[in-house]
Amino acid sequence: MESALTQLQAWLALLRWDKPSGRLILLIPAGWSLWLLPAAPPPAALVGWIVLGGLAVSGAGCVANDLWDRRIDPQVERTRTRPLASGRVSVAGALVLLLLCLCAALAVVLWGLPAGSRGLCLALAIAALPPVLLYPSAKRWFGYPQAVLALCWGFAVLIPWAAASGALQGGWPLAALWLATLLWTFGFDTVYAMSDRDDDARVGVRSSALSLGERAPLVVTLCYGGAALLLAWAAALQGVTPLFWLLWLLASAGWLREGWRLRRPDLPRSAFAQHFRHQVWLGALVLLALVIGRSPTLLA
Repeated sequence: MESALTQLQAWLALLRWDKPSGRLILLIPAGWSLWLLPAAPPPAALVGWIVLGGLAVSGAGCVANDLWDRRIDPQVERTRTRPLASGRVSVAGALVLLLLCLCAALAVVLWGLPAGSRGLCLALAIAALPPVLLYPSAKRWFGYPQAVLALCWGFAVLIPWAAASGALQGGWPLAALWLATLLWTFGFDTVYAMSDRDDDARVGVRSSALSLGERAPLVVTLCYGGAALLLAWAAALQGVTPLFWLLWLLASAGWLREGWRLRRPDLPRSAFAQHFRHQVWLGALVLLALVIGRSPTLLA
């Protein structure tokens, strides 16, 4: 019994389901998308299916990442205790788990999403697979692998929008939201990579944190500022109550503050992990602003 529980814990750790921040930070842009739809708020059932699909895709991405990095992770302080790196999960077991996650995501598309949008959502899901599965390898051949992850996160906006509306004819609100998500993702994942700069340089893998060097804090701050402005534009085009702007201002100030703090010299590794957690809270604050700001009762 104890052995089975230990194995279950290892599988959950491989999926990163023991660390909710990484799962929430993918679901937040999906929430932005659902509450920026012309017909917001979305049906509760659709929100539930999007959450399940997001968890499945996120799990698949984490497993694929660890499969690619199973020989690198033992050499990096932050990742050496991961299940594949430490030998708690076998490669065969990880492949089975990856297949299960992909099947679960496919099941959500085929049986959970509205019938009229399944074809488009399936096409988007298939289009998302290459960047999701190849992102972990990008650090071996591309100086800005965080840009590949940003493209993956962009599908977290497109698929919910397509599922709810049956099309991607969102005009400027959808375009602004998609670009804001790319900028935000590139920013926070660059910060995540900053904690591994020394290990990555020694092992010989690439990251935007290494490529940008001393410019990284400035670029991250600009990404956050751009994301905040684009989200404001999308919200203004769709119509929001005044309370949205108060919460948006708080989130925007938080983003700029977090970016500015990265300029401090000799930041400990814990500061980068804390920054990542703060992004979850700030992104969630914008989502709350949209939920409140797009309420039909408050808009009346």
